Amino acid sequence: MEGIKIAVLISGGGTNLQALIDAVEAGFIKGSIALVISDRKGAFGLIRAENHGIQTMLLDKNTYGTIEKRDAVLLQALQEKEIDLVVLAGYLAIVPQNIIAEYRNKIINIHPSLIPSFCGNGYYGEKVHQEAFNRGVKVTGATVHFVNEETDGGPIILQEIVAIDFDDDWKDIQLKVLKIEHKILPLAVKLFAEDRLEVIGNRVKIN
Repeated sequence: MEGIKIAVLISGGGTNLQALIDAVEAGFIKGSIALVISDRKGAFGLIRAENHGIQTMLLDKNTYGTIEKRDAVLLQALQEKEIDLVVLAGYLAIVPQNIIAEYRNKIINIHPSLIPSFCGNGYYGEKVHQEAFNRGVKVTGATVHFVNEETDGGPIILQEIVAIDFDDDWKDIQLKVLKIEHKILPLAVKLFAEDRLEVIGNRVKIN
């Protein structure tokens, strides 16, 4: 398949990975998922990838030991596969600064809130939705952004909101946001693949 080569980094079930796989197979994204990497053994996202014939890689401490070794192996794998875009889809490990520098504006992340709300160090997974519930916000949503050295601080590509009903608990909020994630993450990748994203300062212009 022509187009960009994508690496998807995951830590869990991989529902956003599945959304990307479906988008690629439907021809919505001009490119292919060349590699799926997990930092956690048993992540169901690895099975999703294997079910679609996508190469997988386990990058955990039991396999490679120190974080420095794992970071070196990660960079080598991305380079060997000639990856054009790295997608963090529920990846909970820290991407090292040398990889961020090497792939400047070529790493995107999906975050389950409207950045700058409920983001930054310590805000990931269920905690984001629990904090949104506790704060009593009326809307929340999801954000796709480029990755830089600041946690959740890179240029924002896409955002979409969802209303929170009074009777929603944090699990209901999570499900609502997940539907949005599955929509805007493939769209952001599509725009990247079509070279329509222009980073100007800390803002993204969609051409």
